[in-house]
Amino acid sequence: MSAKHSMGKAPRIHVAAELQAGGDVVLPDGAARHVARVLRLGPGAPVIIFDGQGNEAEAILTEAGRKQVVARIERVAAGRGESPLAVHLGQAISKGDRMDYAIQKAVELGVAEITPLYTDHGDVRLKGEREAKKLAHWQAVAASACEQCGRATLPPVHPPRSVADWLAERDEPLCLVLHPGTPGELDRHDDPVRAALLIGPEGGLSPAEVDAAADAGFASLTLGPRILRTETAPVVALSLLQNRFGDL
Repeated sequence: MSAKHSMGKAPRIHVAAELQAGGDVVLPDGAARHVARVLRLGPGAPVIIFDGQGNEAEAILTEAGRKQVVARIERVAAGRGESPLAVHLGQAISKGDRMDYAIQKAVELGVAEITPLYTDHGDVRLKGEREAKKLAHWQAVAASACEQCGRATLPPVHPPRSVADWLAERDEPLCLVLHPGTPGELDRHDDPVRAALLIGPEGGLSPAEVDAAADAGFASLTLGPRILRTETAPVVALSLLQNRFGDL
């Protein structure tokens, strides 16, 4: 196999299908267009396919036409890149590309689950078809981030919820809310395998939300003297968590 077609340079593609050696997989429309029209790959080119459930496969394109792109699976193995710390991120919904950035970077930093949150000071309210479209878009952002960073397990992006509803479901041994409080909170915990992280909107969480988080067992975490944007905060907080309890 030439260097041009080595597996090390093969594109990674998420396909929600069962992966079996010797089987054929039809690539979804978006991935098919990217492979055939942007990368201009043809039959015989290698690709890496992952199912989002932790499995990854080496595959070879057998068809790369305008109507469909098909890959034949050669080998299936367990994927890599999962952190020993499973963090459920409750992220206040923000406008435009800021939410996309927060989701993308959270996935790159090993987050296990993401729930977009409606908050008192948040200025985004989605309903019906608009919410469904936005959720599908966020899930696609997460899948694309997995393709880029090498993860084979796709972290779910759950339907948006209120802060109160999300807090009521939390049972992680380590629960943190980004809010001015006592620094050094991470040093007070044994190594957890699960954690919850609550991040508010640009205007911050309301006093009622902060109180509700405290009542739910959330400890305050301070990230220094500067106020971080809502899309920057998860990057810093997840980096700290992964460094202290995970695999950074």
